[in-house]
Amino acid sequence: MKIFSGIFRHLLLLTGSVFMLIPFVVMLSTSLKSQADIFSGTFSLLPGEWGATANYLQVFTKLPILDFMLNGVIVTTSIFLIQVIVALPCAYALAKFHFKGRKLLFNCVLWCLLIPPQAVAIPVFMELYSFGMLNSYAALIVPWTISVLGIFLMRQFFMAIPDDIIDAARMDGMGEVSILIRIMVPMALPALTAFGILSFIAHWNDFFWPLICLQDVKYFTPPLGIAYFKTDDSGISYGPLMAAACIITIPLLITFLAARKKFMQGVSIQAGVK
Repeated sequence: MKIFSGIFRHLLLLTGSVFMLIPFVVMLSTSLKSQADIFSGTFSLLPGEWGATANYLQVFTKLPILDFMLNGVIVTTSIFLIQVIVALPCAYALAKFHFKGRKLLFNCVLWCLLIPPQAVAIPVFMELYSFGMLNSYAALIVPWTISVLGIFLMRQFFMAIPDDIIDAARMDGMGEVSILIRIMVPMALPALTAFGILSFIAHWNDFFWPLICLQDVKYFTPPLGIAYFKTDDSGISYGPLMAAACIITIPLLITFLAARKKFMQGVSIQAGVK
């Protein structure tokens, strides 16, 4: 019975993996085809007429794609670092400090998880406008500096760390900041890595907010930059568009592959919090 159960689980996971990989396979396949082959009326994964050279050449000649990717690195790295600076102390306080209203504050964190970013886009836009921060790196970074997801994930991990470890550190004369930096953070690296990958992917792929707050091309992030291949006059150049999409996906793959072990450890942690 266990054998059949294991086979069923693996078949289910394999099926899910295939469905998740299909868009990426189609994206890569389309990036290798000419425009005529894309609109030929028949579909095949292998190009009938190769257009890879022209497609990828257009990406680097018609777009400052490297500048867009550099902007993406600056924005995502800055967001993550500030999120960590904010989330770690908040999560540590919610997990290990006992004070009146702690459960209410944690419930507020959970409620904030239910609010989609689009729901508060207009108030945030007006606030940034009043401070003159639109069309800048600050407009891309400031709205995301507080991550309720980061606070929640790190709080759940900190709750799983025995209080005896913290009590022993306090008896040795360590302050709370020192405990957080020297004890809690090293132990929480898997959870921190998992959160970092989620944050990096979310903000690297964000198209909605940069579209609203940016006008100057020099601040464009990768998803907003490759929208250049979609114009009202000439329609959509699917070959170069898919080629650009493949290029901006490479940093995501590298990041995940480099941190996959820590990521898997982080997402598989059983917090066991009531």
